[in-house]
Amino acid sequence: MRGEIKDFKESLRRRVALLEGVPVSALQQVYDERLQLNPGASELVAACKAAGLKVLLVSGGFTFFANRVKDRLGIDFARSNLLDEADGKLTGRVVQQSWGDICDGAEKRRTLLEVASLMGVSAAQCIAVGDGANDLPMMGEAGLSVAFHAKPKVREQAMVAINEGGLDRLLELLR
Repeated sequence: MRGEIKDFKESLRRRVALLEGVPVSALQQVYDERLQLNPGASELVAACKAAGLKVLLVSGGFTFFANRVKDRLGIDFARSNLLDEADGKLTGRVVQQSWGDICDGAEKRRTLLEVASLMGVSAAQCIAVGDGANDLPMMGEAGLSVAFHAKPKVREQAMVAINEGGLDRLLELLR
């Protein structure tokens, strides 16, 4: 996330390989016991939806979690990495999806451009929020890039940095 990893895809594959044999049920336990939404996430998504905006979650994390967050917050679209499973256990691999197998910085950028095009808007009409170096390609295409409690490299390159408070602080800028 600090930009020190040279090959995000290979790094993710190595980390996922360590999950081989872990019961899929452990993911639900992690979701229930460990996953916490960023403060202000619900408020920001609700305000965006009320304003008629579409909200996307494009993550280098895992679909198991991204889809649950999407459903919980009413987010319109999520793209992330799908963990392979067999017989109730993780295989230690990510699944090839129609767009590719790993949602890295290039895929995040491509997703922003693709969805903007499908919606008939330009990337300049999009807002991208990120915290890690793999968000920078996507943030570089957006009309407004926001670093949220981000690594120094991301704060330096973003148009706006939110270093304190919740995601709903973005609403101060948008009102």
